Amino acid sequence: MSSMQKANAVNIYVILSVATIIGIVGVFFRFLDEIFGHGFIFTSISNIILVIGIIISLKGVFAILGARD
Repeated sequence: MSSMQKANAVNIYVILSVATIIGIVGVFFRFLDEIFGHGFIFTSISNIILVIGIIISLKGVFAILGARD
């Protein structure tokens, strides 16, 4: 498999899409404190979700960059 085929593999872009969705969930989770009123809890959980999304997206980006020969 050539490096271009590795960089264009569907599974890498699925990983990036999932990471983006996780990040969006983290952002919307932050706004739940306006509804329920427990700001610190929702902010902390939101930050954890965002960090997980960032780590997953970096994994996908480095998979694309590592596909070069």
